[in-house]
Amino acid sequence: MNIKSATFVGSAVKPSQYPPGKRPEIAFAGRSNVGKSSLINTLLNRKKLVKTSSSPGRTQTINFFLINNRFYFVDLPGYGYAKVPVSVRKTWRPMVEKYVSTRESLCAVVVIFDIRRIPNQADCDLLSWLAYYNIPEIVVLTKADKVKKSNHDQQCKQIAQELSRDPSSLILFSAITGLGKERLWKAIEAFLTVD
Repeated sequence: MNIKSATFVGSAVKPSQYPPGKRPEIAFAGRSNVGKSSLINTLLNRKKLVKTSSSPGRTQTINFFLINNRFYFVDLPGYGYAKVPVSVRKTWRPMVEKYVSTRESLCAVVVIFDIRRIPNQADCDLLSWLAYYNIPEIVVLTKADKVKKSNHDQQCKQIAQELSRDPSSLILFSAITGLGKERLWKAIEAFLTVD
């Protein structure tokens, strides 16, 4: 994908704040601190378009980025541990569920896991939830550079087993080395109904 432009267009906590649903959308979801922002920046060849942080829970709204004036990347708040008040965390699930269950322009969700962590119940729940709403997912394992190459297959198989997936369907990714960037773009482009 040739990225000509990538622009932050706004944040939303409710449907009335979403941009008009006239363009296809690819959303990104994952546990807090899984490397979601770094992944999006790497895909878009930008360093600071999406704010990154070492503190979990920085993304607390649904953020829309217009790409090539043709489609949107949608950065969803991370789930799981986060240094934010419980009252704020409680608003996240309904906010995200409302978006996923009602947004007709949503084409697929890139579900991101840290290759070093075995998926937990919340991770499995997310995939079940997307399946319930018939939303296609692309499963990506980030931070591959933090695991020895000789251990990639073993980690991939273990995670695939937990998720009841074929290991070959998981995309290994590194924002540091660029591993998996091209494969992930191909997977995303398959869901985009743009010229």
